[in-house]
Amino acid sequence: MDPLYQQTHKQVHEIQSRMGRLETADKQSVQIVENEIQASIDQIFSRLERLEILSSKEPPNKRQNAKLRVDQLKYDVQHLQTALRNFQHRRHAREQQERQREELLSRTFTTNGTQKKILDIANMLGLSNTVMRLIEKRAFQDKYFMIGGMLLTCVVMFLVVQYLT
Repeated sequence: MDPLYQQTHKQVHEIQSRMGRLETADKQSVQIVENEIQASIDQIFSRLERLEILSSKEPPNKRQNAKLRVDQLKYDVQHLQTALRNFQHRRHAREQQERQREELLSRTFTTNGTQKKILDIANMLGLSNTVMRLIEKRAFQDKYFMIGGMLLTCVVMFLVVQYLT
């Protein structure tokens, strides 16, 4: 039992060190390292089954200690399995966020197209060109009123903070 236990214990430590490298691996090699870790974990689980059988065959005075050691290994491997799943979940969430970000950045937000559609609709409704020019002029003036109001609000807030503190 001891040689198999030692090999399994050593393999658990190797997986722990690979888990540390997993965080710093580049995108291409992450999947390969994950698969290697999962294969090692599966191999350890099969070894643990064999170790449980061997620990039950130990002499009575050593049996309890052997079972405790096997249970500790099993706990460590389950912890590694959970850590791997958590890492995979975080990686998939990060990849999905990147895809969504790229999708949003690839969209073009143009006001010219929207303005043209509004003008086409207004023409269909029968608004004259004069009314349309007045609307455009009003929109242009409203933009300056908004900017002026924002600047005035900022100045007032600055003065309030300056004199009240």
